[in-house]
Amino acid sequence: MTELRGLTWDHPRGYGPLEELARLDDAVPPGCETVGRPLRWDRQPLSGFESAPIADLADGYDILVVDHPGLGTALASGCLVPLDTLFDPAELKNWREAAVGASYDSYVLDGRTWALPLDAAAQVAAARPDLLEGRPLPRTWQEVRALSRTVPVTLCLGGPHAFLTFSSLCLAQGEEPARSGAEEYVSRETGLPALESMAELAPRGGGHVAALNPIGVLRAMANAGGPAYCPLVYGYVTYTRAGPYPLAFGDAPAWRPGGRPGSVLGGAGLAVSARRAGDPAVRDAVRDHLRRLLAEPVQCELFPVTGGQPAARAAWTDPWTNERWNGFYRDTLATVENAWVRPRWPGYPAFQTAASHLLREGLTEGAPHRDLLDALDARYREAVRDADRSPQPHHSH
Repeated sequence: MTELRGLTWDHPRGYGPLEELARLDDAVPPGCETVGRPLRWDRQPLSGFESAPIADLADGYDILVVDHPGLGTALASGCLVPLDTLFDPAELKNWREAAVGASYDSYVLDGRTWALPLDAAAQVAAARPDLLEGRPLPRTWQEVRALSRTVPVTLCLGGPHAFLTFSSLCLAQGEEPARSGAEEYVSRETGLPALESMAELAPRGGGHVAALNPIGVLRAMANAGGPAYCPLVYGYVTYTRAGPYPLAFGDAPAWRPGGRPGSVLGGAGLAVSARRAGDPAVRDAVRDHLRRLLAEPVQCELFPVTGGQPAARAAWTDPWTNERWNGFYRDTLATVENAWVRPRWPGYPAFQTAASHLLREGLTEGAPHRDLLDALDARYREAVRDADRSPQPHHSH
């Protein structure tokens, strides 16, 4: 039988569990297989996962590990299969109830499910315990600014992450960005304090680290000479054990004591390409692989020992898993469960990239914050107008 092809991203969190399952399949003697068609995984860089259009990748793969903000653009191209055509409502409901936070709901658009939650993540705080010297992780942004005067603190501003950091600072203040029908991405009352906080923290701890993506920031922190603390970076459980200096993770800061941690949901979902969806044998094999990847033994047992970061809430609350990974799941669960789901209209990933570049450059150059917000809002209005003019979603079956 022709093998299936899958695409994930190039980090042990993205490929470790998937390639381990493929290895186990290869070791099974002929006739003993439980999944009828082999699945081979390719990898793409994190930048591709965050911003490459899903439609550009779907022609070459049967299963895609995707980021939810790209769904609107993908639906307009008709490159994905709605998963209610592969699974019955009871099965989808069970996966929805088992997922941590909004991990499942982030892949529901136009009333249909377009991916299944494989992996869960949100922006959380990361720290070098040895450099904090017994200090607790800051609970509020005021405490973050105070800490930055005593130890090196960095932001994560590479790729789309300057914009995502800004969005999380707005969420911490209690305002959800990109409200339907709004002319502004966020109000001035929320946006200005968010930029002021970023401007105060951005120069501290070395700009070269702040310009990296989450993997780069965490890798720098886990090595000699790295910053002591980052208030908002997508959590990667592997860095509790990787590198010369293991990291500790905690909830994202709140704006005021006892407030909601401001954070933007990340994670990854399993989407099915329409390229060979008309072949019943391919559909059956894809269905088998997706069921297995979301099965509790795989999510709660295989994922945690192979560097994955499961989407099943049962894994996040499991005592053995937390003991193995230095409490990563327990200590960031509140943030993941409260994290914001980004817009998914057509063109959103391109807007996110452009907005991040605008904010990153503006902060570096010391641009007036009101001017930065004016420019951000102009980009936002243009992106929403373009989304409204885009082709209507085409649903492949």
